[in-house]
Amino acid sequence: MQALDYTNARILAPMVRIGTLPTRLMALEYGADLVYTPEVVDKSIAGAVRVVNEDNGTIDYLQNSVPVFRTHPIEKSKLVFQIGSANADLALEAALTVAQDVSTIDLNCGCPKRFSIHGGMGAALMEEPEKLCGILRKLVEHSGLPVTCKIRIFPDREKTLKLVKMIEATGIKALAVHCRYRDQRPREKGHWDRFKEIVEAVSIPVIANGDVWEYEHLSRLQELSGVTAVMFARRAEANVSIFRKEGPLPLMEVVKTYLRKCLETRNHHSNTKYVLMQMFVDNTKDPHYRHLVEAKNFRAVCKAIEMEPELDAWIESQKANGYPTDLDSVPRKQGLAASEEQKSKEQQQSRGKRKIEHDHEQGEDTTLDKPAAKKQIAEISVESGGGSGKEAQENFTLPSAGAEQVQEPTLVTSALASIS
Repeated sequence: MQALDYTNARILAPMVRIGTLPTRLMALEYGADLVYTPEVVDKSIAGAVRVVNEDNGTIDYLQNSVPVFRTHPIEKSKLVFQIGSANADLALEAALTVAQDVSTIDLNCGCPKRFSIHGGMGAALMEEPEKLCGILRKLVEHSGLPVTCKIRIFPDREKTLKLVKMIEATGIKALAVHCRYRDQRPREKGHWDRFKEIVEAVSIPVIANGDVWEYEHLSRLQELSGVTAVMFARRAEANVSIFRKEGPLPLMEVVKTYLRKCLETRNHHSNTKYVLMQMFVDNTKDPHYRHLVEAKNFRAVCKAIEMEPELDAWIESQKANGYPTDLDSVPRKQGLAASEEQKSKEQQQSRGKRKIEHDHEQGEDTTLDKPAAKKQIAEISVESGGGSGKEAQENFTLPSAGAEQVQEPTLVTSALASIS
């Protein structure tokens, strides 16, 4: 278990909906030293099914056939997986689910958004330091991976320093600090002056986050406070080529490169459109932006950016190799609704089977009434969509043990392989 090297690192911050696979891969290609996933809530990823996509080598984690997280082996050595959690056991289950495909686990203790703090996650954990540290200790001791943490600051300096010392004592390898209070928003200036006291209070690397806009801000913050690394968020959201030491590239060049990366990784059109729109946040009068707003599918997105020919070439290539071409149809709501109904039925079925087995183990006279037992099994199977009662009686078997074995990826596109 080797910790990542944070020395002089420029890092892509965890950003919901923004930091998906295409953005992370581009950040690495442009020079980012490390990349964070968007926050993934523990319950949404715990126990997910790992599936390798043969056409491009990407790896999906699916819950109820819905993708929750997508990665590629090329980014593993520089990938930090951020978990949103308020429960140590669930956090650990989430970490173990993805452990083979990431290098570090990060606990989100700084997000101020309602969806996060409503469940006791994110910045809400800072008000419950014992719970926060309990989750970190669980991850440190049992995940098998290096663990880090991302927080905000309190207005009270002593309260902040007390918290960071408690966090360090859990055994984490690095601490990212967003220099704003929980109730402050991006339009309000961050408190760069607070980094120095935090750096002096702990012995682990401190990563500065908040108002980091320029490539040169790393050296500036190091001179000011002695931080080990910096984390780019909104600046990378607007133009991910900020990680280039030669300077950022023109917007449209980045936009087109991003769209190509979305094709390579089969990124869904809704996320693709969302990320592209954030790139135009300072250029909303650009005609490309106006067309993008109206786009309802991937073809419309490509048309808005004048890249339909590349989409057609990609579709033909995929078809020729028998690979998927659909970038639009992810029936999330319908899929979740159907899966929840199926899960409920499976739970009923499992409870019924366990009761029968339990009665048998306790020596109750189930063998003297086989028709009744078979009738109960049949009724359970019919409820779960298993066919007629007769078919259920004839075909009923206990679930087999063991996990599905997944073939390792063998295909990597040349563009992805360019990441060193």
